[in-house]
Amino acid sequence: MGGGITVAMALVDCVPVALFLVAAVILQRDLYDRLPKGAYSLVAAGSIMAFLGGFMKALWKLLYATGVCDYVLLDHALFTLQGPGFLLFFLGLTGLFWKGEKNASSALAAGAAPAATTTSIPFIVMQVVGLGGAQVLLAVEGARRGKRLVPVAFALAFVFMLGMGYLGAKFDDSSSMHWVAQLTNTLSMACFLWGTLMLHAAGPKEVK
Repeated sequence: MGGGITVAMALVDCVPVALFLVAAVILQRDLYDRLPKGAYSLVAAGSIMAFLGGFMKALWKLLYATGVCDYVLLDHALFTLQGPGFLLFFLGLTGLFWKGEKNASSALAAGAAPAATTTSIPFIVMQVVGLGGAQVLLAVEGARRGKRLVPVAFALAFVFMLGMGYLGAKFDDSSSMHWVAQLTNTLSMACFLWGTLMLHAAGPKEVK
């Protein structure tokens, strides 16, 4: 594992992590007064978990590439944190359409429960469902505000995310495959940030 990783590659891997962090901070600031407290807690906790998962993976790559160490727990943290994190992020965003703090609290318990499993498959499913679901909800929110490019941005982010899944199934640990995967992930997060920035620029809008 990690045979094709270089220092440059490890540094580039920080880019999509930074893009998601910026988008998450913007969303948290914009949604603070629009979500029920429980739902907002899910968005905040989920985005922090997702960011930490990506950050730890990038840190592992940097430590591995520089020959410092191969601390595999940092590598494994990607799915372990991002799976439940993106799922909680998605569940919290449902508060834009269904404002019930009791339901949001129940969603927290339901989303956190699978984190006790020891296999990576549930985490991958949670990651895809969570991030994909969040992108769909944000696309719908953009459409409700009359911003036609917002759904386009999140649709592209979703497509690139699916591309990451395909690459994961074909991954051969070569340097070229690492670069393709990182470029795809960067494009996905860039589109996610693009859609988030357009939502931010549109400002809040009450939907009757």
